[in-house]
Amino acid sequence: MTLQKGKVFKYGRDVNTDVIIPARYMSTQNPKELAAKCMEDLDPDFAIKVREGDVIIAEQNFGCGSSREHAPIAIKASGVTCIVANFFARIFFRNAINIGLPVFEIPEMTDDFKTGDAIEYDIEKGYFKNLRSGNTFQAKPFSPEVQEIFKAGGLIQYIRNQVK
Repeated sequence: MTLQKGKVFKYGRDVNTDVIIPARYMSTQNPKELAAKCMEDLDPDFAIKVREGDVIIAEQNFGCGSSREHAPIAIKASGVTCIVANFFARIFFRNAINIGLPVFEIPEMTDDFKTGDAIEYDIEKGYFKNLRSGNTFQAKPFSPEVQEIFKAGGLIQYIRNQVK
């Protein structure tokens, strides 16, 4: 098991892509610039508080709204390692996988966490532990093919690697 640790950022339901990265910042494709504005309208301090290895936990319908890839790119570039939610908007779920950002649907997990909780996790195994409560949660691990996409950093790099 490859355990990682981070801090939790907890959000509610229906967090849409316009809140994740507001439309006024769509003039850039630069991941670092997008990360600096990530969650700005919902959580103004997110970009200065988030650290590499942190995790977003949300309720239902995370990533609803427009289909742009800017939202998962901004989250990934901010340092967030993965997102756990009750369920995701389907297009956000697919975009996250395509850019190499693991997303897990674990409905029983969201009520156990609060913003600031320490979390221990293993993305390959789908294992999560709330270090405050001691509760553990198990997601269905991703297929080996999807895990290879994550390891490559996204679908485009995965395909490039396959073509070589």
